Amino acid sequence: MSHPQRFGMEQISVFDMFKVGVGPSSSHTMGPWKAALDLLKLIGDQPVKSIQVKLYGSLSKTGIGHGTDKAVILGLMGHDPITIDTTAINRYVETVQSSKMITLGTGREIAFDPESQIVFAKQFLPRHPNALRFTVALPRGKAIKQTYYSIGGGFIQKEGEEPANSVEGTFPYPCSQEAHLLEWIKKENLSIDQLVWANEISLRPPEEVDQKLLEIWDHMLDSIYRGCHQFGVLPGGLEVRRRAGPLNQKLLSAAKTSSRDEWMETIKRSETSFATINKWVSCFALAVNEENAAFGRVVTAPTNGAAGVIPAVLMYHLCFCENQGNEDIKRFLLTASEIGSLYKKGSTISAAMGGCQAEIGVSSSMAAAGLTACMDGSPQQVLMAAEIAMEHHLGMTCDPIKGLVQIPCIERNTMGAIKAITASQLALSGDHEFSKVKLDGIIRTMWATAQDMHRKYKETSEGGLAKNIEQMLPEC
Repeated sequence: MSHPQRFGMEQISVFDMFKVGVGPSSSHTMGPWKAALDLLKLIGDQPVKSIQVKLYGSLSKTGIGHGTDKAVILGLMGHDPITIDTTAINRYVETVQSSKMITLGTGREIAFDPESQIVFAKQFLPRHPNALRFTVALPRGKAIKQTYYSIGGGFIQKEGEEPANSVEGTFPYPCSQEAHLLEWIKKENLSIDQLVWANEISLRPPEEVDQKLLEIWDHMLDSIYRGCHQFGVLPGGLEVRRRAGPLNQKLLSAAKTSSRDEWMETIKRSETSFATINKWVSCFALAVNEENAAFGRVVTAPTNGAAGVIPAVLMYHLCFCENQGNEDIKRFLLTASEIGSLYKKGSTISAAMGGCQAEIGVSSSMAAAGLTACMDGSPQQVLMAAEIAMEHHLGMTCDPIKGLVQIPCIERNTMGAIKAITASQLALSGDHEFSKVKLDGIIRTMWATAQDMHRKYKETSEGGLAKNIEQMLPEC
């Protein structure tokens, strides 16, 4: 695998780093879903006779647990992951499975048996470990054949195409490395979030950027609130019990709340001991990733498997620290997104490419940076916090048991959140001038580690916990 930076100064919007979608995986669910939607554009109004889908590499190894087959079906039906009624997902899929017919998003109904027409190929294509190939049969022997790569965080690439910028035009402050950021900061005397803000308003009106940022947080907060009020067992067969609901109930004690806002205000008035705050942060992270594991709606931050870290840390800041409300929400998200984009450009945010360091590690690094910015840390301290958080996730493997984003993924979000808060505190109390490790060095190290890591530790469920614990658990 060659280095991602071979493609130069890729431009990535904050709203590409933070995308609203459906769990359980940005690369194994959202990516294939988006690929199927893109295929519909290629088909247009052409009469379709049949469609075959082949899943390769990690998509085939853990696709069942991640719902890749379901995502492909929903995408072919034309459903939008941002607006779909998540409670209807199983009904939509089961109808196709039982009838062996599918109504494409183009309006045409064709025969489609997922059992035989979605193939888990179990082999890897050379370009990327997450690949899927569509073969669409048309009249008179014609066909559309298209291969897509799901490269992490819900981003996709077509075979034969170089990665395109996520935005059109040129950012006033383009960056692909920490060094670029520091150059702009010195030249313009701006903070990181101010640089990102300037880039974003070069694309759309300021009021739209404001609105979209607050909408992102609203979706994050929704996923925390929903997850904190759910009980029972997660789907998939591992019999993993939800813990956020009972923990929320225990922490609230006798307090009763009837709305999201009232619930949040009650948390703000709760005990502020280290142990209690620690439990709340863990509860917030558990809540989001339990929702993710249950095919709920979450924000990819930067992936679905790591979706709980950033909301948990931002919620910690809003509930337990002095803050400026919406202004801090925007500052946090703008700063965090820039750090995430540096990892995507210089390494990877795909666990199938880099292990869990590419998901939990990156999200923890992003969260540490966002929190430090909101605590009035200097740009150098923000970058220092991002580096510290990743430094202590280097080498983390991706080894989900039975391919489900449950064990160890849900708990890892709690640890990523706690490490982010610790990294921020260390950076704020330290002197970046004496720091021996820089963010650019950490990103290069992460990529080198990803290349050295054995494939069985990259979201294949063939090593680590997935191999050693699986035989002790019930059959799915």
